[in-house]
Amino acid sequence: MEPRQHTKLINFLLEELAIPATAISLALRHVEQTPSLLPMVLWQYGLVTLTQLNQIFDWLEVTS
Repeated sequence: MEPRQHTKLINFLLEELAIPATAISLALRHVEQTPSLLPMVLWQYGLVTLTQLNQIFDWLEVTS
């Protein structure tokens, strides 16, 4: 994932899905080497619902 796309994803998570910044920070610590796994890590840790995960994947598909 490109750095610009990664920034846009984080903004989407914060603004559209209202994911707390602390949850995103926690997930980011676990995906330092592979930022494209961020949505899955958020879901694995219970920081987003399955519905939100689908919204993230839909958003990624549209913005790619």
